[in-house]
Amino acid sequence: MKTLPIPDRDVAIFRELAGVVGPGRTIVDLAELRTYECDGLAGVRVRPLAVVLPETTEEVAGVVRVAAAHGIPIVPRGSGTGLSGGALPVPGCLLVVLSRMTRILAIDLENQRMRVQPGVINLDVTRAIAADGYYYAPDPSSQSVCSIGGNIAENSGGAHCLKYGFTVNHVVAATVVLADGRVVTVGESASDPLGYDLIAAVVGSEGLVGIVTEAVVRILRVPELTRTFFATFPSTDEAGACVSEIVAAGIVPAAVEMMDTLAIEAIVKATGVDWPLDVGAALLMDVDGTRAEVEHTAGAAVEIARAAGAIEVRTPKSDAERALMWKGRKGAFAAMGRISPNYYVQDGVIPRSQISTVLREIAAVTASEGLRVANVFHAGDGNLHPLVLYDARVPGEEHRAETVAGKILQICIRYGGSITGEHGVGVDKAVYMGELFGDADLETMNFVRCTFDPERTFNPGKVFPTPRLCGDVPGAYAPHAVEATGVGRG
Repeated sequence: MKTLPIPDRDVAIFRELAGVVGPGRTIVDLAELRTYECDGLAGVRVRPLAVVLPETTEEVAGVVRVAAAHGIPIVPRGSGTGLSGGALPVPGCLLVVLSRMTRILAIDLENQRMRVQPGVINLDVTRAIAADGYYYAPDPSSQSVCSIGGNIAENSGGAHCLKYGFTVNHVVAATVVLADGRVVTVGESASDPLGYDLIAAVVGSEGLVGIVTEAVVRILRVPELTRTFFATFPSTDEAGACVSEIVAAGIVPAAVEMMDTLAIEAIVKATGVDWPLDVGAALLMDVDGTRAEVEHTAGAAVEIARAAGAIEVRTPKSDAERALMWKGRKGAFAAMGRISPNYYVQDGVIPRSQISTVLREIAAVTASEGLRVANVFHAGDGNLHPLVLYDARVPGEEHRAETVAGKILQICIRYGGSITGEHGVGVDKAVYMGELFGDADLETMNFVRCTFDPERTFNPGKVFPTPRLCGDVPGAYAPHAVEATGVGRG
């Protein structure tokens, strides 16, 4: 196959990058770069100029300085599991992949802190301290593969965020590489630090303000007791009402997850859990805490579920049975392949009192496009995850699925909600930011971003619906075009 020569400027840049991280951790071959063309939003693909795989803060700072010297945009990436295109490359960018930064640097059980690199997998934090009776609370469904750095970028939540909060509630300090290569520390390990809460500006910033190379996270003692119950209902109406009544009764569950008929069908086929298929909805709920508290609140929650119209209420008879129930819920997205060739994951938030009404509207919108939607989500805090099912082999279906996904976000906005609960805005939802926020709000957000990164080096084109400058911005670096030719470098 014919190849085009690499422009001299690119060659010089690649050599500089290899000088920082080593040639074995610099990827420039076009075929190898295909691996990094997208994140979990697989329908959109852009090939980066180059990929680097640093292992230390110093290496990250070094590659950032190289990029800054040549005016190259930078896109940080963790495990690549994000669903909103937050780690999608932009043309001519340097993709800084942090998946090799996997060291647990310090464990301080006495002060309930752990210092980790950003490539540490979420579940590995808990695994490292489980024998001592501790765990890390944020638990995205992808926790066995997603990384702490990605969790920080998206402010990830999970099933148990209702009681314990999102990532921002569990990251107390971070080491951050800024756009000019400087290394700074934001936040403190102390419980009540002085000064501005800069860590809150970093968590959830979607890679727009810097690259996190270390994080100090808060770890918790494992609760004395956890009670789980699984309840089925005739429809999502009764299940939604049950959630509202449980919370209104003063019960704060650790988790309340809802699944509708299609979601249950997919989960049963994928995992083999013994769940009935002739129901309209199901709730999976955890209550944890001290034994006296849990026994009381779990009993009260079960009674509320029965009064709300539950068809059946089950409690697991063993830890293994409980683990299987949660395996079913956490594997729900992947299970959709059992009932549909393709699906589009959406992520929005509504007041939990509106769950039933909003789900009916979503079903109507989906049906109008000739599609189906499966719902599996964090009902306790109204964080919806509708999965729009479609077949990409059928002409027009993929476009209709995208249309439905957008209308779902507009429904969430109309009912006083938001366009994301934990998946981020990225490129997927940027167009809807203007429907949720006014120009003054967006400009204020941009001022915060520009304080950290005046030239918008990090993750350009994400989150904001239109380009917003930070004063005079140099032209973006445009590499020698080779994509359109169909041939590559090697």
